[in-house]
Amino acid sequence: MFAPAFAIYVARIFGNTQRVAFHNDFHIPSVPLLGDIPIIGPLFFQQTYTTTFIGFAILAIAAFVLYKTRFGLRLRSCGEHPQAADSVGINVYLIRYAGVLISGALAGMGGLIYIIPITTAFSGSVDGYGFLALAVLIFGAWKPLRIMFAAFFFGFASAIANGFTGIPSLLALGIPAPFYRMLPYIATLIILAITSSKATKSLGPKAAGVPYDKSVR
Repeated sequence: MFAPAFAIYVARIFGNTQRVAFHNDFHIPSVPLLGDIPIIGPLFFQQTYTTTFIGFAILAIAAFVLYKTRFGLRLRSCGEHPQAADSVGINVYLIRYAGVLISGALAGMGGLIYIIPITTAFSGSVDGYGFLALAVLIFGAWKPLRIMFAAFFFGFASAIANGFTGIPSLLALGIPAPFYRMLPYIATLIILAITSSKATKSLGPKAAGVPYDKSVR
């Protein structure tokens, strides 16, 4: 909440502008070799951005760290049962602060990855996509692979919302433009309504969002 406003404030102080402009060097017309593959090449490896591959790299690294490293095990245990983690000598406060710092850094990178493909100037807003990210997390049941597919779903809805004017079949339906722009958020409400049932609540970490109290066992 603080970072976007601070970025614009600094831009106004030092640059006398309300938009942070940057030169987009992340666009890739065609990935060497992979972009020449029939069908797959034009679909996935042409007219793409470096940030797309950075996103997949973050997903792979996150899955490895969470399930294949000691830190990942401790992080998951501090979210599931912090009292049990504390009983074996894990510093719950330290691990949780590390988790918050890492998630904050990833949120910042997420904002950057979102901004780069659509503009060359940042105006202090990412259009509520942070809340969509939380919906992706819940819909993905806190599992990296499921989160990836949930992100694809919301990404598809966002692509329709932003690019429906270039799809003749959608324009022929005569649906008002505001409906398409609302599509990602409508999908979010529907998905959250479905995933808020008792059956799916248990999929998340039991202690997520609960302040740690050493006296509780």
